Amino acid sequence: MDPENVVKHLRVLWRTDRIIADIRLRHLLVGLGLRAFAALIATFGLLMLELAAYFALVQIWSAMAAAAILAAMNFAIAAILFVIAGRPPSGRELDLANEIHGASVDALQVEARALQSQVSGIIHHPLNGILPLLITPLITIIIKSLKKPAERAADPNHVARAAASDQK
Repeated sequence: MDPENVVKHLRVLWRTDRIIADIRLRHLLVGLGLRAFAALIATFGLLMLELAAYFALVQIWSAMAAAAILAAMNFAIAAILFVIAGRPPSGRELDLANEIHGASVDALQVEARALQSQVSGIIHHPLNGILPLLITPLITIIIKSLKKPAERAADPNHVARAAASDQK
């Protein structure tokens, strides 16, 4: 497990989450604006229906028909805006961000599995983790210790030199 890879994957994950949130927030704001506009038009439609009822009481045919048609048109426009605002977000940006997000999550899962296997390997077999670190120093110590007796056996004056150094 490489900590740099984990950090890289976490950064990519964080950035794609920000992109996805930004895209969804923009879509939400546009939808909210369209819904508010549709509500305003529906309010005008309701006012026109009230105006139509008033004209129905005042004048029977001409003013009433005009206000009713205008109110129906306002309601139709409001319904169309509600349908447009309710569409799910689409686009290549969101698809790409979702794909990168999935790849980052997969990479983090691979790194987590590698860490888990290392930790479980160390817990089940602690010498497997320590042994490669100890082999090189042990081999050098053994080689040095094997060279010293061979040098001492080859030098006959070794005993005399050792005795002279002890007397001093």
